[in-house]
Amino acid sequence: MKRAWANKKALSYRAAKLIKTRGMIVIRAFIGIEFDSVCKKYIYELQQRLKKYAVKGRWKSSDNFHLTLKFLDEINAKQQKQIDEAMLGICAGQNPFRLEITGLGAFSGRESIRVVWLGLSGNLHQLQPLAVKIENSMAKLGFPPEKRPYSPHITIGQDIIFECPFDQMKSPIEPIKFGPIDVNKVVLFKSEQIQNKRVYSIVSEYTLQ
Repeated sequence: MKRAWANKKALSYRAAKLIKTRGMIVIRAFIGIEFDSVCKKYIYELQQRLKKYAVKGRWKSSDNFHLTLKFLDEINAKQQKQIDEAMLGICAGQNPFRLEITGLGAFSGRESIRVVWLGLSGNLHQLQPLAVKIENSMAKLGFPPEKRPYSPHITIGQDIIFECPFDQMKSPIEPIKFGPIDVNKVVLFKSEQIQNKRVYSIVSEYTLQ
């Protein structure tokens, strides 16, 4: 049993702690782009400036800052292998590219701001087709397609209530600019709850070639 588990563990690019549910090994997963520590530090410092104006809300941990390309929900070991194969094929034909963080925005809800996000610029002409390829490839594997066109953004807070109007609050914070961000790989993330904290960790990496 231990040897079989070790073999399964070795197949992943990075070892994933898998959850056993209903007799099937599954993880909650999504595909995205990881940021380095310098980029995360910039986003964190910006986030802290915004928090001063917030009455309440949920703010993303700095460890979890990323750019989502495709949310998958729960996947099992067989699906992970299929995803790995598909993503390796997609990324083998994709050149590395660069992005920049430019701008601050929000998606409004009924009683609060549903999402506070950072906008992106740079080589979007490479990012957008990559996201479409991933979306189409995952649809072929049985994952429901997104109903809305892909809109790249970095979520930094959710369900936020500010003490003043959002446009008024963001004025002294802008201009926002960071980059370039070198994108050399795409990542399969695992999402899990550990001690009441949402934790993202890398399961697989796919190098852009």
